[in-house]
Amino acid sequence: MNFKIQTLFYLFLMAVALNIEAQEISSVSTNGYETEDELFSEPYIDRNEWRDTPIGHHYVHGGFEGTNTKFSFYFPVKEKYDGRFFQYITPIPDNENLSQNAPTRESDKISFAIESGAYFIETNGGGPLDFSNPMANDATIGAYRANAACAQFSRVVAKQLYGGERPYGYAFGGSGGSLRTIGSIENTSGVWDGVVPYVMPTPMSIPNSFTAGMLAGRVLKNKTSEIVDALAAGSEKSVYDVLETAEEIAAYYEITAFGFPPGAWRTGQSEGAGLGAFALILPTILQMDPGYFTDFWTKPGYAGYNPSESLKKDRVQLVSKVEKIISAEEAMEMGLEYDPFGEESRGLAANAWKGLIQKDASGNIPVAIQLKAVPENKTGSYDLIVNSGVVKGQKLNIQWIDGNIVILTVGNNEAAKKLKVGDELKFDNSNLLAVSYYHRHQVPGDEYYVYDQYKDANGKPIYPQRPMLLAPMFAAAASGSVPSGKFEGRMIVVQNMNDGGALPWHADWMKSRVKENLGDELDDHFCIMFTEHANHGDYPSQPDPTHDIVYLGVLHQALRDLSAWVEDGIKPMGTNYEVENGQVILPEKANKRGGIQPVIKVKANGKERTEIKAGETVTLEAIIEVPKNAGKVVLAEWNFEGGKEFVAVDNIVRYYTNSSGTKAKVRTTYTYKSPGTYFPTLQGGSERSGNLETPFAVIKNLGSARVIVK
Repeated sequence: MNFKIQTLFYLFLMAVALNIEAQEISSVSTNGYETEDELFSEPYIDRNEWRDTPIGHHYVHGGFEGTNTKFSFYFPVKEKYDGRFFQYITPIPDNENLSQNAPTRESDKISFAIESGAYFIETNGGGPLDFSNPMANDATIGAYRANAACAQFSRVVAKQLYGGERPYGYAFGGSGGSLRTIGSIENTSGVWDGVVPYVMPTPMSIPNSFTAGMLAGRVLKNKTSEIVDALAAGSEKSVYDVLETAEEIAAYYEITAFGFPPGAWRTGQSEGAGLGAFALILPTILQMDPGYFTDFWTKPGYAGYNPSESLKKDRVQLVSKVEKIISAEEAMEMGLEYDPFGEESRGLAANAWKGLIQKDASGNIPVAIQLKAVPENKTGSYDLIVNSGVVKGQKLNIQWIDGNIVILTVGNNEAAKKLKVGDELKFDNSNLLAVSYYHRHQVPGDEYYVYDQYKDANGKPIYPQRPMLLAPMFAAAASGSVPSGKFEGRMIVVQNMNDGGALPWHADWMKSRVKENLGDELDDHFCIMFTEHANHGDYPSQPDPTHDIVYLGVLHQALRDLSAWVEDGIKPMGTNYEVENGQVILPEKANKRGGIQPVIKVKANGKERTEIKAGETVTLEAIIEVPKNAGKVVLAEWNFEGGKEFVAVDNIVRYYTNSSGTKAKVRTTYTYKSPGTYFPTLQGGSERSGNLETPFAVIKNLGSARVIVK
């Protein structure tokens, strides 16, 4: 047997041995579980097995009898277990198997937890919500009770597997999941020792953050690209230099004072992007406060009573007539596009109409309407109201407008079946325009300082106020209660500086709530980590990686720092900041800023802005500096002309400018061949111990300069 064959043979024997060892799974049971929550008194286990992917672990799956609650537990081998768990809380109740197919190593929550000495928990949060009747079930189940029961039962299983003391427990969740995470620790005792809510809203965010953004997006839609350029690196203009009308200036000031950050303009204010998640919220506003939509256009104090020129121009009330009703089969033949992610067509993106035809063998389901006239702005959002015929008064939901054809959503099937050629339809965006001002009529208490712009010198609201504040009701539905700042344990909030939904100042609001309850003990229980150049989504990749980083590494380190804080008393490194007129301001220097993220500065020919001729070479230099005790530089890569590809700097270690590895200077040259404006960008990263190989807890940031090529 030659050496190569012998080596392969031994590797095979080792693999077999490891596999045999892995299959020797310890039995686990529900014995020893006790709870005061009678709804979750009977856990069951229906799967107990070894799994090799994404990393070797003991997998336990089950749920609770008499409920829709299910869980997945992922336990490491005993040698890797350090007595803790990490539990992911989704934005809304979802699936207990979400983390099993992570698209990248960095986004693999299971492997991250196990490599951090923890077992991992995910649940379905009590089962899916019924969006047609979101209050059908007790909101506390999905908000925290289901997750708490799963966490408590996991400790019973962990003790059977490992013995020892009670495991420490840490939960984390983003966006709506941050409200559920906060609600979880505020409404329970002894379940979680600490939490990391990230990209958190406030109890006044929904719908107000949406409506304020919609207002700015409409008024400033033609100025967005100029605003983005004015805010970019190397700009010689103020945003106010590019605004022309008093209404534009007022809208930009309002949204900025409301806390909308400069870095969010690139993706946060796009006309024609549709209503997105707000489409789920608007019907509730219409139901809970229907009078507003009449008052807005008819009563003094509302913008619609004496509308601006742009508001009058943008209001559409177009009456049209049905010329043809188009079936699913006809839509296929005409090549009309349809949302491939709709419930009726999921998994059939190649030919999405088939999903509808399969529901009706005749293929005669009406899916689109050809009209005599459609609005000039086809990318806007409209109510489509039936003015005549059998279904007079009903609304049809629009996906989009293609020429003079309106493609409908699936939920219109019954109403659409009763339409006839010649029926009169009305496009009307009056409600959508009205709701974009709704935040002005929802002024809360003084702790929400961004609303001061809507008050007079005596602190009284300038605009008429509605009978009730809707936002806290939305927040309570998500978290089981309105966040109060009262909790046992410790909390690290991760908030992102490019987030146009969960605005940066929201974290400061939470700090004020905790301080009100804890006073001088605030710093022993609460910490904020701001992340520069990061937006809302915790995605494994970003649409524009020269503008937004993947911030998963920040979450990794926040969880590790939280566990060190709880278990060993090591305080985390929070970010220093100030709030000015709704805007969170971070210090320029790394050590003054603090936190865990490196600070990066890029210069082109020694300046933030330089001009060259096509074919000339520019010298690019970047300095990466890590705050004290936050780690060492492990990543540096250039992007010269935009797009998704970065070029790595070879052997970053030799570019260290100090012996500790906390500061690095990288330099390169690049030749721009074509005229244009470019933003050469360096992405750098740090890791606490300087590990160049790990995919976890690498903290990234970006720096850019402006190169104008003539």
